[in-house]
Amino acid sequence: MDILVVKWLHVLSSTLLFGTGIGSAFYLLLASLRGEARTVALVATWVVRADWLFTATTVLIQPLTGIYLAARIGYPLDAPWLRTSLWLYAFAVACWLPVVWLQIRMRDAAVAADRDGAPLPPAYFRLFRAWIALGVPAFAAFLAIFGLMIARP
Repeated sequence: MDILVVKWLHVLSSTLLFGTGIGSAFYLLLASLRGEARTVALVATWVVRADWLFTATTVLIQPLTGIYLAARIGYPLDAPWLRTSLWLYAFAVACWLPVVWLQIRMRDAAVAADRDGAPLPPAYFRLFRAWIALGVPAFAAFLAIFGLMIARP
């Protein structure tokens, strides 16, 4: 029974992690491309909150439940597909940590621009490009992890 509960937590947390990430990225991307400080300020505020509420918690739950399941089911942690998944996960999280910092800075820049009735500053768009540069490989890593978890080659 514990395996089913932990598996449910693992799948649910991966859904929240991936869904929050792709949803937040989609809305912040669209708001940023629109370029309106007020819109970006609102969207970025909620993206930062969602990251702390959903992403931060699931980032911790995923490896704990995954390693527990592997041990209980009998998958060796040095199996190539599992080892690769763990490395990809560490890579994705290493991308996500600076993304959180970037999102906070992006939010603050947008809030300040909105408050001052100014357009988004050039610094916002530098942060935005770095945000994309880190988000794309993290997204690719998560897609690869899903593939490895399903196929277990």
